[in-house]
Amino acid sequence: MVLTDPKKPNSSEWQKGLGLAMQLSGWLIGPLLLALFLGQYLDEKYQTAPLFFLILTGLAFLATAGGMTLETIKYMKGLEKELKKSKSQEKMPTQDQNAK
Repeated sequence: MVLTDPKKPNSSEWQKGLGLAMQLSGWLIGPLLLALFLGQYLDEKYQTAPLFFLILTGLAFLATAGGMTLETIKYMKGLEKELKKSKSQEKMPTQDQNAK
């Protein structure tokens, strides 16, 4: 018989956390890298030194903040559903015992 420590997260929990960290990292790095390279290219093409770079960096910041916020809200809603589901499963046996 294998005893599990309730304080230690199981593999499913840490995998979900790692997945969220990867998604948020993608939202942080992706738009900023795109803004960097595209801004530099457009500034060189139209000879407008930092104009496109600064505009695209600002837009990338807004996209990053929005994307990370949406991902976090989606993750929190998933956690709330799991919590409600686990609470309802815990309550069912006690209700059955009270009926007897």
